[in-house]
Amino acid sequence: MSSQDRRTFLKVSGAVLGGIAVGSTVTAATSTDRYIVDTTGVNALDGVDVIHALDAVDVAVVRGDESRVAALSERYEPDVSYQLDRPSDGTLQKQYESDSGTGGGGQANGKGQSGGSSTASATDEPLYPLQWDKQALDVPAVHDVTRGEGTRIAIVDSGVAAGHPDLQHAVNTTLSRNFTTDDYGAGAPYAGYHGTHVAGIAAANGRNGEGVVGTAPATEVVDCRVFSPTYAGAFFGDILAAIVYSANVDCDVANLSLGAYPIPREGFGGFYGKSLNRTMTYVNKEGTLLCIAAGNDSADLQHDGDFISLPNEGAQAVSVSATGPIGYRWDADGDGETLDLDDPPESPAGYTNYGTNAVDLGAPGGDYDLGAIGTGVPWYYDLVLSTFAEPQFTKSGKYLGAEYSYSWVAGTSMAAPQVAGAAALVRSQYPDLGADQVESRLKRAADVPDGYDKTYYGSGFLNILDAL
Repeated sequence: MSSQDRRTFLKVSGAVLGGIAVGSTVTAATSTDRYIVDTTGVNALDGVDVIHALDAVDVAVVRGDESRVAALSERYEPDVSYQLDRPSDGTLQKQYESDSGTGGGGQANGKGQSGGSSTASATDEPLYPLQWDKQALDVPAVHDVTRGEGTRIAIVDSGVAAGHPDLQHAVNTTLSRNFTTDDYGAGAPYAGYHGTHVAGIAAANGRNGEGVVGTAPATEVVDCRVFSPTYAGAFFGDILAAIVYSANVDCDVANLSLGAYPIPREGFGGFYGKSLNRTMTYVNKEGTLLCIAAGNDSADLQHDGDFISLPNEGAQAVSVSATGPIGYRWDADGDGETLDLDDPPESPAGYTNYGTNAVDLGAPGGDYDLGAIGTGVPWYYDLVLSTFAEPQFTKSGKYLGAEYSYSWVAGTSMAAPQVAGAAALVRSQYPDLGADQVESRLKRAADVPDGYDKTYYGSGFLNILDAL
């Protein structure tokens, strides 16, 4: 596609920064009627409404009077909702529009569907030339080995648009679940674009001749929605329930492009920390690898003293930092080729959290040069291009559908699904590997790029081909 054609299809809309917004602050709200209960030794949950019964990890999320909860067990705490600052509508920037308009859901039939022509390649997708992330990961060569057939990824997020033309082949709406208390269901972007963008990075169709390609386009996606359009934030208990569910429906990977920082280590390290670690350890033993965004606070998680970032610093998490170029195709008004990159695709993003023992892998999440914005160069090309779905509601809250498109977004939220897709590819090639073995293979294949500090990468920059 020529630069002139691209300008024809671009409009001012779409998101600049995704995930835990850069420079975010966390507002924690303690519930007055929801509680997380350690049910070890508890025979029955009488006198309360059970929201989530997580028997596999001896945890329940309930609603009721605290006196009733206290009568069940001495081991309980109020559920907590973490509201994360996100970019305002005024910062929304560029979007490539799909001709598909609005629509409903689709459904994949069976675990890990291919979708589209059996001979098409990632390079045939019209927006592949703008996907520096897939080029840096050598995805076309990776797909000669496997495209993720026979695997399943849970996207624990704001909702995945099953009707998006690049995700119709992948989303299993039968298995998808709404873990919030609203009535909107699952399989649609009810709580915003974020989950759809994340899902496309992992699983967008690479053989339909439209849009973008995902890292593992033949995997199956399960939408596990934990954010709601009716209230801000995500409840800790809903996230625990979604994590457990991902293992119970045999997901090979669960992607969590969400989190909260800074959280006081002392306050969270007791009951909440034990509940989280117990849950994450369980799903890991069940074979589900947890890929989690490291966060976008430019924080040194290795030396942040009394604070902790969660859930990426929980037990068994694969914490993913973000990398990205500066200057990708900035001379697009010329021949469309990049002459000189100020930073290569594997360079650490300016916003990413880091820490040698706090981060496990670095992966493409996008970067940006604030000084370039407004100068006429296509600075947004340094972000990650993926599927986008904007929900539409009436004033009374009735869901009308979604507008489907493709948008550039940056964040560790975009880096985590690169690793989730890679894990699905490894599991597809080696189906008998456990979660720890998949993680080990990804880490051993990764290397710290020459000239960069290990503290930003943990084991190194994601190398899928060597992992296979």
